Amino acid sequence: MMKQRLSHPLLLALICALIGILLGTGGYTFIYARGYAYLSNDPAACVNCHIMRPEFDGWQKASHHTVATCNDCHVPHALIPKYLTKMENGYNHSRAFTFQDFHEPIEMRPQSKAIVLENCVECHKEMVSSITASAASVTHDVHAEQVDCIACHRGVGHGTTD
Repeated sequence: MMKQRLSHPLLLALICALIGILLGTGGYTFIYARGYAYLSNDPAACVNCHIMRPEFDGWQKASHHTVATCNDCHVPHALIPKYLTKMENGYNHSRAFTFQDFHEPIEMRPQSKAIVLENCVECHKEMVSSITASAASVTHDVHAEQVDCIACHRGVGHGTTD
């Protein structure tokens, strides 16, 4: 009976220690990696990882440099989806960079490409409304597969990255 009472405080102390280690390590990593920068709209936060340098340099030379930041194109504009996407991307990027299992040059995932295309159409809706309307009328589906702006306009957001 005495042994059972002692194991509960010991188990509780062990669980608290593990939680403390996880929170401490996570907090230190977040601060060391400047994770708080990702909560901002500053494009410089995207170059915390060296792999994004060519994209950042290309964006500085591209036509969208004066009117759009990384977040304007790469995350949803609504508040909650924006930060959910940032959290998901942050987790995926830190995992990929930690384990070095990413493709070079970096490539967008299908979900990320869909967000970029949605933002292209949203920002340029007056210019592309006839294109998106005709795509929907051809398939007779208002939710038709989105026109792939990137197929023809690949260098618009990042310019040349060579």
